[in-house]
This record gives sequence, structure tokens and C-alpha cells, in this order.
Amino acid sequence: MPDGLEHRGRERALALLAERFGPRFSRAPAVRAQHGRGEAWHPAQPPDAVVWCARTEEVAAVVTVCAEHRVPVVPFGAGTSLEGQLCCVDGGVSVDLASMNRVLEINAADLDVAVEAGVTRTQLNSDLRDQGLFFPIDPGADATLGGMAATRASGTNAVRYGTMRDNVLGVTAVMPDGRVARFGGRARKSAAGYDLTRLLVGSEGTLGVVTELRLQVHGIPEAIAAAVCGFASLEGAVTTAIETVQAGVPVARVELLDELQMRACIAFSELEGYAAAPTLFFEFHGTPAAVAEQAATVGGLAAANGGGAFAWATLAEERNRLWRARHDVYYAALALRPGAQAIATDVCVPISTLAEVVSATRRDIAASGLIAPVVGHVGDGNFHLQLLVDPADPDEMRRAEALHAAMVDRALAVGGTCTGEHGVGIGKLAKVAKEHPTAIPYWRALKRALDPDGIMNPGKIFAAD
Repeated sequence: MPDGLEHRGRERALALLAERFGPRFSRAPAVRAQHGRGEAWHPAQPPDAVVWCARTEEVAAVVTVCAEHRVPVVPFGAGTSLEGQLCCVDGGVSVDLASMNRVLEINAADLDVAVEAGVTRTQLNSDLRDQGLFFPIDPGADATLGGMAATRASGTNAVRYGTMRDNVLGVTAVMPDGRVARFGGRARKSAAGYDLTRLLVGSEGTLGVVTELRLQVHGIPEAIAAAVCGFASLEGAVTTAIETVQAGVPVARVELLDELQMRACIAFSELEGYAAAPTLFFEFHGTPAAVAEQAATVGGLAAANGGGAFAWATLAEERNRLWRARHDVYYAALALRPGAQAIATDVCVPISTLAEVVSATRRDIAASGLIAPVVGHVGDGNFHLQLLVDPADPDEMRRAEALHAAMVDRALAVGGTCTGEHGVGIGKLAKVAKEHPTAIPYWRALKRALDPDGIMNPGKIFAAD
């Protein structure tokens, strides 16, 4: 908490917000602690207060007060971020957007929708189902769409449908001075000026608070089939995923679970009948004939790489059960070591290097002595580790950081990135600095231009000057 005049200014701002929002303003310690951390292991760094907003105009009112008194503003959605994006490193006000949960428009003929930032992906898909539409971005957690835009989320469907970057057509945001700005629109392409929509998508709340989004949606495929295939080796599974993409098969999902993660999922999600072996989960979309053709091609590739017969799930209930198990890998992994916490991290590499990088990372895991299951959206070169550690054990944390650093260095050496979808937050500040040393000065210049007082989610993405 700041001292002197700055402290008095902050207290004045909080008093004004308390008067304006009444019961939707809180300084309760438990509420603040909840809003000062995400899903991962980072210790909570609570805000000074929490405000629940129901409309864009209310967010603008909060930011205006905070801008006047130079009080930090940290947007909060569902609280599922993994790299400390919600940690309030300098206190301030957490703006909870969960109540901004209206689906504003569904334009079925043009395949676009408008939503408030607090709408979750499952809520949107429930509203779209009767129109034969769906929103494909599926990071696993039932995150808010505003949070997904802020972290440039992707997930299991990205190999076919892209990431949030590809599916956000426009945003409404409250900028650091409290003004409301709208970027983008309904057109699928535009050559009009700077693309500030994509500047805000992935900015992790450091340039403004996204309050509404215009999203592209898709027709529900005529046929959907999921398949599970076990392999004799992890290398065979990864090679199959690479060859599937290289062959141009328009697979909707291809997910990797190593044998340790598969064992954890069998126990946690009660997946009877599956083996604790390196496994690929597939999903195919299209006409019945197209799905059959895709499956036959991939089945041939899998067999040539040591894969077994496909176990099919064509009914919606069966598919949902499989993907629920895939989405629950975080909790399944935690059950491998009760009482431990998970350092969840990811990298993304060109797919031709994926087998080499995953195999080398597995050797590092064995040498470290840590428990760290491997999972991945391997169709686009993205894989994850969940390092199960005791944060109170300095030696374990040292080994975990060394393993993480080696994983990132290896990814960067082949032209990859330190994070494919988790974002930077506070967890990857040093690693993104290594990845983008010549870009960060320009990132800082943009930040200073739009947020000269540095109030928007300070301390995230890059270190201060």
C-alpha cells in the first residue's frame, strides 16, 4: 500500500466507489483474497477492494475514479487464469465482470454474436444450440469470454478453428482514462486503420478492460465423432499427430496424454476400459462421409506408428464424458500427489519439432525426480506440463524452475514460444523477455501511450522500466 498523499488519494477513491456501488463494493478480506489469485499456485496478492459491475458504463465509472487518483485496476472474470494475471501486485481495485453476462445479439445468418464480457463459453453455447451454432474456443475451464479474449485463449479446438485472436471480430473496452472505445465490427475483414482489436486481445487487462465482444461463431457439424487411440510409445503418438496435420486432415481436435496423465485420468474420471499408455484423443467434424474419410486416414497413420484400434464415441453423452476427462487433467494430476500444488506451464513449437522437444522434455522430467504429467494440444504444436510440487520445499521449487527454464529454452531454440495459451502474467516475465528482447521496448511504448500512469493491471507481461 502506498504512503502519504498517494495513500490518502487511494482511500478517497475507494470511499467514492463505496458510495457509488454500495453492496456491490467490498473490502472484506476473504473477498479480496479470492480476487487476488487465479487457478494456479501463485500466492494471492489481494486488491484493496472489489467492485461488481453490471454494465459498461459502471466499469467506466470505476476506471474514471481510479484514473483520477492513480489507483490500479485489475479485471476479474471467472478466476481461471494460470500465470498470475489476477494477482494485484500493487493492490488497487478488482473489477469483477461476472454479472455482465448478457448475450446481446445472435446473428445466425452472418455467423456472429455480441456478448458481454462475463458470458461464459458454456453459457454462450447453450444459447446458440437451438440455432444450430456453436462457439469453438474451448480452453477447458468454463472461463468468461472477456477473460478468454484478454489472455488470447485457445484450447482443444484450435487446430481447426483457431484461437480467440481468430474469432474476435470486435471489442468494446474501457480505456485507462475511463473513456469507452469500440474497435472492429461485424465485417469479416477491414483495411481501415490500426487493428486495435487484436492489440487488446491478449493484452491481459494491461491496456483496457474489455466489456463486450463481437465473436465469430460456426455451424454445428452434421456429424461429430470422437476416438481414443493408445500407443506403444509417446514418440509414436506425437508423430501421428504431426503426420495428421501435415497430411491436411481437417481434424477438429487431437490431444495428447502421456501414460502418467492417462493413469491419473482413468482413476479421477473413471475411464474404465482404457489403458494407461500414451494416448491421443481425436474429434472429427463434417459430413458422415467426410468424418469416415478423416478417421480412415488417421487410423492408418496411427497404426503405422504403433497405435492400437480406435475406441469410438459417437453419442454426445460419450463424447462429453471423454472431453470432460480431458478438461479435468489438472485436477486428475493433483490427485497423483495429494497436498501438492501444480505449476501448470506450456510452450508451443513448430509441429515438425514437436516429437524432439517432447521427448527431450520427458528426459528432463526423469532427471529432475519430479512428478510432471505431459498433455498437449499437439495438433498445433502446443504441450503442457503440470509440475506437482511443495512450494515450501526450496529444493523442489529450484528443480521445477530449472525444468521449466529448460523446456522454454528448448522451445525458443526451435523457433517456438514460451507460452502457447496460458499467457504471461507474472509467471513468465523473465521468459517472455528472453523470447522478445527487441519487441519489449515497443510494448512499453504502447503501454505508456495508452496508460501513462500505469494503472491497468500493472506488473504483467513485462517488467516496468
